[in-house]
Amino acid sequence: MLPYINKPFEWLSGVVGASPDELKLIFSFLLSYPLAGLLKRVPDARPQYKNLFIISGGLFYLVGLFSLWAGVRTLFISSAVTYALAYYLPTSAYMPWIAFVFLMGHMAVSQLNRQFADNPSSVDITGAQMVLVMKLSAFAWNVFDGTLPEDQLSDFQKSRRILKLPGLLDYAGYVLFFPSLMAGPAFDYNEYRGWIDCSMFDVPATIDPAKKPPTRKKRKIPRSGTPAMMKLASGVVWIWLFLNLSKYYSHEVLLDDSYMNYSFLRRVLIMHMVGFTARCKYYGVWFMAEGSCILAGLGYNGVDPVTGKVYWNRLQNINPWGVETAQNSRVYLENWNMNTNKWLRYYIYLRVTPRNRKPGFRASLATFVTSAFWHGFYPGYYLSFILASFVQQAAKHYRRNLRPFFLDPVTQKPLPSKKYYDFASWLATQTTFSFVVAPFVILRLDQSLLAWSRVYFYAIITTGASMAFFASPAKAHLRQMLEQRTRKAGVKMVRSASTDSLTGKGQEPVLGLSADPARDIDEAIRELREEVEKARAEGKDKIKIAGVGGKESNGKVEGKKE
Repeated sequence: MLPYINKPFEWLSGVVGASPDELKLIFSFLLSYPLAGLLKRVPDARPQYKNLFIISGGLFYLVGLFSLWAGVRTLFISSAVTYALAYYLPTSAYMPWIAFVFLMGHMAVSQLNRQFADNPSSVDITGAQMVLVMKLSAFAWNVFDGTLPEDQLSDFQKSRRILKLPGLLDYAGYVLFFPSLMAGPAFDYNEYRGWIDCSMFDVPATIDPAKKPPTRKKRKIPRSGTPAMMKLASGVVWIWLFLNLSKYYSHEVLLDDSYMNYSFLRRVLIMHMVGFTARCKYYGVWFMAEGSCILAGLGYNGVDPVTGKVYWNRLQNINPWGVETAQNSRVYLENWNMNTNKWLRYYIYLRVTPRNRKPGFRASLATFVTSAFWHGFYPGYYLSFILASFVQQAAKHYRRNLRPFFLDPVTQKPLPSKKYYDFASWLATQTTFSFVVAPFVILRLDQSLLAWSRVYFYAIITTGASMAFFASPAKAHLRQMLEQRTRKAGVKMVRSASTDSLTGKGQEPVLGLSADPARDIDEAIRELREEVEKARAEGKDKIKIAGVGGKESNGKVEGKKE
């Protein structure tokens, strides 16, 4: 740490109530803006200068600001081992998995050290390492994809594959990219390479020159000051909300004896506000980090050929409006930590699945375990993950079996009564997830169970009751009512088109949480039976072969005796 750099943060800590490390983290996000502005002005023809600037900025954050010398060593080990594996074993199908297991195991050491230290307000290398695990595990897969024929790759893999291993300077810049070093967002190496050599900003010849994004002087990076400042302003507002609300709605409120003096509904509201306050911190941090990436140009995501509008959402990691207004659990989770969702989908869920086969139980289980393991080992995480999986299944039943009653059976357009269903869905989703995420904030098992007990385990009871209801004959009765309704309208009953069905992602896990735990369990039992039957069949074949061999040998022996 630089001399005396901690003094102003210690003084400010006494004023605002946040820890010095938390204030330094916010300061690092703010400092990234002027640094990103300078980075953007490095000549496009000098990518090596950009890399050196990035590396210097990343090391300043780690060592000069937070004094994380051991953290630098940790990031170096993870990066060096991944690069060595990609260098020496690029064509091995095991290489990405070896890198993944090493990175996760190495991160687990940091997670456990942080858990045993039990000082959540301090900043250590764990956050940066979590981001790096996503980047480096994706890097290993991208290198391996670069060795495969194109006909074996999806469009996503083709856009991300690495045909030539990058030099050490480019690789170090990718690892230490300072605007997203401490809290993300994560991105793939080809995105970084496209940004640093400016090929990302090439505009297709089909676009009208008048619609091309505006740039300054001879730079190819479009002007990004306005969208970056909007993200910064939004992030500051969210952080301000967090600092003010945390005085009244920290998770300790749920554990205080005075909490029980309130009515049940008031306690549920307070639990919701505790979760909202915790989310404000993440909204603020991720908005500010994304804004500095946009200012540097890395957030660029193309231009609308008709309107000329420039999109800056390449690295979007959060959609607060989507979370806070979500009417079902899937939408709630899809708008939270969006880059982690992408990483789990493209580099775990789809990678576990053999080529030309649909993802099944093993893919869902691997994704769930990875997501939980990646977050850490606090019991609260696992309480939230497991309950959220069952909440998703219950919510899916409601959408499939109740929602159609509020749609026109002919046009599938919402009826006037649909607004009541929407409000009830929103209220149920928000209050349920207020309960679900409480352990994610509290972390400890005993305290999480205490907080749940003080609101009478309401989400567990409602979720269990919902699943029991839809497992009963009542579900068949609802389907019959829907069929009668559609027959009266003179049409055949079809499932209403939802976002999930249109995108084909309805069965994919979100943040590692299964969309249908019951289906996964049934599939696991089926796969286990198939494996047992296969083993029995192979065993019988071996016995038959052994029997035939024994008869032949006996015949030879008898022939010799004759």
